[in-house]
Amino acid sequence: MLLARDLFEDLRAERLTPRDVVDLCALAIAAQEADVRAFVALDLEAARAAATPERAGAPLAGLPVGIKDIIDTADFPTGYGSPAYADYQPRADAPVVRQVKRAGGLVLGKTVTTEFAFMQPGPTRNPRRLSHTPGGSSSGSAAAVAAGMLPLAIGTQTGGSVLRPASFCGVAGYKPTFRILPTVGMKTFSWHLDTLGLFGARVVDVAFAAAAITGRDLDLANAEIAPPRFALVRTAWADQADAGAHAALEAAARAAAAAGADVREIDLPAEVEAAHMAHPLIQDFEGALALADEYDRGVLSPLLSAHLAASAEITPDAYDAARRTAKRGRQRLGDLFAEFDGLLTFAAPGEAPHGHGSTGSPVFNRLWTLMGSPCVSVPGLTGPTGLPIGIQVVGRFGRDHRTLAAAAFLERALAG
Repeated sequence: MLLARDLFEDLRAERLTPRDVVDLCALAIAAQEADVRAFVALDLEAARAAATPERAGAPLAGLPVGIKDIIDTADFPTGYGSPAYADYQPRADAPVVRQVKRAGGLVLGKTVTTEFAFMQPGPTRNPRRLSHTPGGSSSGSAAAVAAGMLPLAIGTQTGGSVLRPASFCGVAGYKPTFRILPTVGMKTFSWHLDTLGLFGARVVDVAFAAAAITGRDLDLANAEIAPPRFALVRTAWADQADAGAHAALEAAARAAAAAGADVREIDLPAEVEAAHMAHPLIQDFEGALALADEYDRGVLSPLLSAHLAASAEITPDAYDAARRTAKRGRQRLGDLFAEFDGLLTFAAPGEAPHGHGSTGSPVFNRLWTLMGSPCVSVPGLTGPTGLPIGIQVVGRFGRDHRTLAAAAFLERALAG
């Protein structure tokens, strides 16, 4: 894989040029894209032309970035994973794309999304094992980073679409605190849940990218990371994690403790657990409105069309009650972080499922998306068949630096 933070240092020290990094991406794309199918649009020649030496002085130093094809780009078509938008060309970049460009990043191409970032699988394959799903809906972004075709990529998460593919593909996935990255200019599914996120090879890479794009103090390169206080949380849905996921979570807890972290297993408060069931009500009520035009025009897949038809039966009263449940859960979750720096929990139910008919279950991501908390899928462990299994670190709302630092501590503990 391409290590974004290390490449940044090489670019700043003039050991590499931005053109050199584009060429590294191009070599990996030539070798693997035919099998992995991570991109829906790609323009290597435009990236080479834009890869001027002056970019090395910018926050992203000319590093190539992939943009999930649910996000508008003025230089590439934006199809939202749907044939109905096959020829759609936005006239403006989404704000996050403009942030990437202003930071000196090169938009190399658009990465595959599932249809409207829902559950209909796309063509992308898992580079760790092509016979398995890469997850979704940010399948192309996760797979492109895992295959070494990009050092960084942007995805989105409404249920588990950053954390789950990161876990399945063995990369770091970072879902920031809700609204740290602007969602304007992406195709909305749920305006209370949609969150942009980042993929990189390691935690330090996504932290660097988030700092460069947002201007926030998130870079960990020179940070002194004290041993964190972790709460080990299995949740009420632990029976949906397989034996490999349980073994990975226990191994992560042991490694963190051996490295000096304080690790205590806890049960989540009832108010937080109750919020899990509020997520689908909020997501689906809003999805039925957000995609009402496409539904009425009959341009959706049978899977999504049937889902939205059922979603239209959710009453406003049920939706409002779910929002109140979510609010209580957020308030109660905040109380936990008086004692802990992060929660250790499952990032996915196990290894990537075999086949391409499903993107896997987001059961261990929905609650944390609803809470708006920063979350990181930490790579470094494998399951019983040798495929990756990530570990999720969940942090306090707005405390992204602390969350990333705790995740980086765990990643180092797993490596050491």
